[in-house]
Amino acid sequence: MIKGSENGVGGRAPALDHEPLSEVTLAELQEIVARYPQPRSALLPMLHLLQSVEGRVTSRGIETCARILGLSAADVAGVATFYTMYKRRPVGDYHVGVCTNTLCAVMGGDLIFERLKDHLDIGNDETTPSDGASDGAGKSITLEHLECNAACDYAPVMMVNWEFMDNMTPQSATDLVDDLRAGKEVRSSRGPRVCTWREAERVLAGFPDDLADDGPAGGPATLVGLQIAREKGWRAPETGRETGAQEQSRRPTGVSTGSTAGEGSRVAAADVSDSSRADSDAKLDESPTDVQGGKDR
Repeated sequence: MIKGSENGVGGRAPALDHEPLSEVTLAELQEIVARYPQPRSALLPMLHLLQSVEGRVTSRGIETCARILGLSAADVAGVATFYTMYKRRPVGDYHVGVCTNTLCAVMGGDLIFERLKDHLDIGNDETTPSDGASDGAGKSITLEHLECNAACDYAPVMMVNWEFMDNMTPQSATDLVDDLRAGKEVRSSRGPRVCTWREAERVLAGFPDDLADDGPAGGPATLVGLQIAREKGWRAPETGRETGAQEQSRRPTGVSTGSTAGEGSRVAAADVSDSSRADSDAKLDESPTDVQGGKDR
């Protein structure tokens, strides 16, 4: 739903589905298909490209993908409606997601989401109107609560066009959306400056924006393990190919010296697996009588 408009973001009517896509877009869709041995493997990035052009997945986009890939429109629509990153309604200039899964929620994610709904005067999966100012101010925001963003060490976490915003608070969240709406430059906590949602969708379609190395890739919480390892002098095992003598010394007793390196490794792995299973079976046999509801069955 677009707050204050039934037509599209900021009152702009979306492109009519019956109008053909541009030749440039059609050529780029074919370019994506050419990357894959099996054409249907191209569907996901094709849908991202369509969103970068139209701001959502439209009916004509679905039909175009189906025609190019030799699929039914129902097959394409099934994919487009299964994955939550594909949108069937127009998305604003910036897609702001607030993680409300368990850890982020108890760390303040729920409060952040409620504050933003009140501050922006919209609900979940709704979009603010844009005033279309020529100076870039008045950008539109689509707000959505998200499931786990796989960044629990930075909870509560938000995302803007899939870029991380770490350790957020209700105040920093409102400051963030105000800066986005005002057209100010915003930078991710662990990534580049934030581009528009359509620009991000083009990157997801496989057309780089050369911002991959713009900004930090890892934050302090991510690097704690590395810091501890350095302090204690821990190192990862060597990954080079072992010599015959080294592998022979590591081979369990009873493994034929005539085995190839690959065979020896497989036998050793099987021996370890069998030993672990035997230990587990022994522990199971020694365990007390199974109980149900606190009483012997």
